[in-house]
Parts: sequence; structure tokens; C-alpha cells
Amino acid sequence: MSIVIDRQIADELAVKTEQVRATVALLDEGATVPFIARYRKEVTGGLDDTQLRTLFTRLSYLRELHQRRDSILDSIESQGKLTETLRQQIFEATSKTILEDLYLPYKPKRRTKGEIAKEAGLEPLANTLFDDPNQDPTILSERYLNIEAGFNDSKAVLDGARAILMERFAEDASLIGQLRTHLLDESQLVSRVIAGQEQAGQKFRDYFDYQEALKQVPSHRALAMLRGRNDGILQLALQWGDIEAPRSPAQSLIASHFGLSDQGRAADTWLQSVVQWTWRVKLSLSLENELLSQLRERADSDAITVFADNLKDLLMAAPAGPRVTLALDPGLRTGVKVAVIDDTGKILTTDTIYPHAPHKRWDQSLQTLAKLCRDSQVNLVSIGNGTASRETDKLVADLEAHYPALKLQRVVVSEAGASVYSASELASSEMPNLDVSLRGAVSIGRRLQDPLAELVKIDPKSIGVGQYQHDVSQVALSKRLADVVEDCVNAVGVDVNMASPALLEHVSGLSKALAQNIVQYRNEHGAFVNRKALLKVPRLGPKAFEQSAGFLRIRGGDNPLDASAVHPESYPLVKKLLADSHHDIKTLMGNSSALRQFEAQAYVDAQFGLPTVTDVLAELEKPGRDPRPEFKTAHFKEGVETLNDLKEGMRLEGVITNVTNFGAFVDIGVHQDGLVHISSLADHFVKDPRDVVKTGQVVSVKVLDVDLARKRVALTMRMDEQTSPKSDESIASRTKPKSRTAKTSPPASPAGLGALADAFAKAGLKNR
Repeated sequence: MSIVIDRQIADELAVKTEQVRATVALLDEGATVPFIARYRKEVTGGLDDTQLRTLFTRLSYLRELHQRRDSILDSIESQGKLTETLRQQIFEATSKTILEDLYLPYKPKRRTKGEIAKEAGLEPLANTLFDDPNQDPTILSERYLNIEAGFNDSKAVLDGARAILMERFAEDASLIGQLRTHLLDESQLVSRVIAGQEQAGQKFRDYFDYQEALKQVPSHRALAMLRGRNDGILQLALQWGDIEAPRSPAQSLIASHFGLSDQGRAADTWLQSVVQWTWRVKLSLSLENELLSQLRERADSDAITVFADNLKDLLMAAPAGPRVTLALDPGLRTGVKVAVIDDTGKILTTDTIYPHAPHKRWDQSLQTLAKLCRDSQVNLVSIGNGTASRETDKLVADLEAHYPALKLQRVVVSEAGASVYSASELASSEMPNLDVSLRGAVSIGRRLQDPLAELVKIDPKSIGVGQYQHDVSQVALSKRLADVVEDCVNAVGVDVNMASPALLEHVSGLSKALAQNIVQYRNEHGAFVNRKALLKVPRLGPKAFEQSAGFLRIRGGDNPLDASAVHPESYPLVKKLLADSHHDIKTLMGNSSALRQFEAQAYVDAQFGLPTVTDVLAELEKPGRDPRPEFKTAHFKEGVETLNDLKEGMRLEGVITNVTNFGAFVDIGVHQDGLVHISSLADHFVKDPRDVVKTGQVVSVKVLDVDLARKRVALTMRMDEQTSPKSDESIASRTKPKSRTAKTSPPASPAGLGALADAFAKAGLKNR
């Protein structure tokens, strides 16, 4: 079985079977994807993390498929019905769907009408009429009366024979496969409003009378319609061919598959009724449900991919670095929550100021902030982007103007999920003596210093960078997002003497319990001075050390290599390099000219392959390098704080907050994120918005449309694009409302209203 699976995965990934086999062995031994991707390149032939994730997913699926195949073979064999032909068909099944189609006739089921008819001796009648349509059904049925079994007249007998053929037709795997393919290729997804639900379902009004080719329905429209159905507003159905035609294309396909045609013979009309009933009673509903289920799976997959990609961009956003930070969580009536944290994220002091209405203590607030900044030597200000964000940003600008000697840099930061984290058990354990309202300010400051280290403390689903995240499979979503977090954490590396348990638990090879043990050991014994000391942590054995050591950094320890991504198992290789270069480790690390003198191939041996040697040399040249981009911030235009300040043609700077399949949302500092539709992202054709923009990217945009009534903004990144009147639907589609709790926003707009109308799918939005 394993050989077959390895070969199939190799074909799908277009790699060698040996690469797959070696990777599967590592996975089965407990190795993680990040560890294999970075430190086992020789073994896998250089498979990257994306290939490894795909391999792992397919391996799990195919193993389940083979287990199910064995179970089905055992079941059919126990019935004495397993032929060599059927065995071969089952072995050749490439999906669970095909496998279940083949098993359907043999699957134990409750007693059916067809089985009752067979027990009454009606199967010969069904076979005769099927094989020789010249026979008269009414006359022939008289021979098969069985009063004891309830078949006491010709009609009952023919109904029984029809049930036998219907079940035979409906359990034909080849026919089901053809019908499924044709339905997927040719059917229309039809949506209609349920009578009496017109007012209650206004947010789905664009789907009250709507249809689209099933295979062309994009994920966000599919999820919108499926939500409408679940809410009891919409009815969904598949339509194939002319519904007014006497016989549907599906019935024609069934008849053709079994060689049935109406030639005017005695049994032809009866056989056509069998075909009709087979479709209407046995197959239409089950196939429709199956295809709608597949549509949901495809939509889920697309939506989860969008969420995962956006989350990766957010986690890998540029850190401001270790700088003393003044963090502000804006508010009006409840005041602005203030926290000062040092360059390690430690809380120095907290406060609450009331600069805005109704209190209006502007000058007093300025004095308070100035004192805090002077006392703690603050040089970075992190402002949450929630309610009163722009007003608070203006307050800090006033602070800079009044106290230029402070030399402050202010940055507006997304506070998505901050309230969720503040009330969490983790936040309570980290800041037990701090009020919940002030914890949010601390988080806003820390996520500017290091977005990755802070955001891993929050359930990714609360961050709100996905679409319809509450509608998709939560199991699949959680698994995918967990993989993203793991990949990001290990790509950056973790300072083991600074990291929280929440960050450490995502390191390759470490569990939540081990992460807690590391922190507890660190608290009791002081900072780790080298990686070997990790082996003293309770329950952290050789396997966990192997998987995690290369991703854990120890800065200022007794071995400079411990601050790099060089794995301890490669330290002997570094010793060889040092011996040949006549350098010590401190003078060699970062010495590009010296390192480029080494010929990597010369150090390849049985222990270290060329990929490892190459990686070690690269790491020594730039030890502990951070793969995240350089820290940059957007500067919102002065005087542009609300929608009323926007004018068509105005050019602004903003930050991408979310990327969807139909465009990108941009924060331009007016409490509403505008949409740059995919067609306005670049001067050339864009197939995937992520080819052009990423979440967190600073971009320049131009205002195309402003709808004050609906609080909507349409933007473009094509500076030569002309502004022009848009319909309400078109403009509405270009923006998203915001909500601090990051709840999914329902709604709906079909393609018939233009491509811009797809923006309804945005979820995880913030209300400022």
C-alpha cells in the first residue's frame, strides 16, 4: 500500500518517488514540516514547506482511502459477491467518491422495495422486460402474482419490477460518475427566495431570483447563498437543461447508458417510466445534495486559503523592533487607555486619559503623555485603529508639535482581536494585576514591536482577515491556520529567553506543556546560556530537542552559534570551517569575504550534504537574519479624518488590511476601509490580487467614488484611472464596515451587478 501511495503522491507533486518515501519516513518518525523543510533537505531532495504541506495532506487522505478500500473489500468478500473485475475496479478507484459509488450496491442497508420484490420472485420479470422490450408488461406480469407477498394485481407486480430496475440503475457506479460529471459541467445553480421571507432576508435580496453556472460560482457567492439557505431565506437547486422539456438531459443519459430507447415496443413506455422514476426518486436529490456539498467544500477551501494567506502576511509583518513604546487604545466616553512598555515588552506604567468628547481634557492629556514619554524615554507611539483612532492620532500629532524634543514616531496599528485577547485566560495569567481595559493597550504596543510574538496569543479566527470565516469548516480552518502560525514562527525563530509560552508552543517539536516547562525552568534557573541547557527542561527529550533546537535562539550566550539558525547537529561542520579559515567563531560570523572563500562542495561528506553546507555558510554570513521586511508605516493625510473629507480624485496613502479573491481593502484613516477592486490593482491584468498586494503593505491609492449615505469608498491603485459615476450597488461593493469584534458580515451581490459587487464577501471587519 505504501509503495502505491508514495508513487501517486510523487506523480501529483511531480517529484521522485524516493523523495516522497523519505519524507513519509521522517513524518512517521515524528518530524515536523518546518524541521524537514529546513534541516532535512538532503533527505527530501529539497522539498519546500508548501510541497511538504501538500504531501502531508495527501498522505493522510490516501491512507484513509486505502483503509476504506480494505474495509469495503472485506465487506463485499464476506457477502460472497467479490469478483475479480470488481476487485480491480476498487483497486483503481482514485477517490473516496468513486470508491463509495462502487460499494453502493453491496452496502448493507435497510430492506428496500426492490429487495422485497426480489424476495417475491419478481426479478425474472424485471430482467425479461429489460432484455426484451417487445414483451407486453401487463400480460407478462400476470404470471408473477404473489398474493401472500402483497403483489396481488398487475400494477403491484409491475411496481415491484420497476423498483428492482430503479435500484439497479441507481447503483451503477459508471452511470453515477457520468451524471455527476455532466451535472457539474452543465447545470445552473438556481436561487429563489422562500415566499414570505422577502423582508426578513433583505441582505440576500440579490439572490431572490438568481442563477449561475455551477462550476463558475466563486467561493464568496457560494457561501453567501448557502448562508441564505441555512437562514431559511433562500431555496437552492440545480437546473440542468430545459425544465419544460418532456424528458430531462439526465433521463436521456440514463436511458442511453442502459441502451433504452422508445421504439414503440410493448415495454418501451414502461421502461421509460423506470428511467424517469430512477432520476426523480433515486438520483436527482442525492446528486444535487452531493454537488452542493462539493460546492461548499470548494468554497470552504478557497475561503480558508484567503484567510491563511492574509494571516501569513499579518504575522510576517515588519516588526518595529525593541523600542520603548507608548501604546494607546483609543476611546471616547471611556477614555484613551495608555500603557508604556519597555524594549522587551515589559509593562512600565499604565494610565487613562480623557482628551475627547464628552470630557475634552485635551491639554491635560498632552501633559500626561509628555511626562510619560520623558520619564521612560519613549520614541515610538502605537495607536489602535478602533473608535476615536484618528482623533487620538491627532492628539499625538499635537504632542509632537508641542514637544519636538521627544522625537516621537507614531504608528496606527490594527487592534483586531485585542478585546478578545484582553479577556482571555492567557492575558489574565500574563497581566494578573492589570484591568482588562488596559491589557488591550499593552497588546497594541507589543504587536507593533513584534507582530508575530503578540498575535500568536490570539485565536487566528479572532483577527478577522478572512471572508465568511464562521461559515466554513471550523476544523479545516483551525488546522490550516495552525499550520500557518507554525510555519511563520519557525521561519522567524524564537528567542528562548524572551518568548512567552504562547509563542514557544508553536516551535517545531514543542507542545503546550513543554513550552510551559521551558518558561518555568527559565524563571527558576535564570536565562539559558546555551542550547544544551534545554535538555535539562523536564520532559524535553532528545527528539524534542532535535526538532526545536534550530529554531530557538539564545542571544548573548556562551556560543554565538546558538543565536543563529545553524542546528547544533551542524556545529561540527562549523568547527571544520573555523579550522580551515584560521578564524574564531566571532570573527567568522558575518564576515562575507572570508565565508565566500569556502567551496561548499569541498565540505560535503556522509554527514553533511551540499544543501546543508550551503545553508550553514549562508547563515554564518547573515546570522539570525529575520525574513520579515523592513519596518515601514503609512502616513495618513492631514485633514482627512472622516468620509466627509474625501473627494473624488484625491490621492492618499494607506495600508492593506485584507486581500480577497476580488480585490483588496485599504485603511486610509477615515474609519472605513475602501476597496480596490481587482481590476483597479494594476495597469495589467491581475489574476490573483495576492500577486500584486499583501496584507500590511503600504500603498498609494486614489479615490474613485464616495457614498456618504452608505459610508462607502471606492479606490484605485491605477492613478490614471478616471473617476466616473457608479451605481449604488457598485459603490457599496467597494467598502466594508468595521467591527471591533471581527464578526462576519453577511450580504450578497451577484455577478450580474458587475464585478465590483463581489465585495459583500468580506468578513472580519472593524467598526471604528
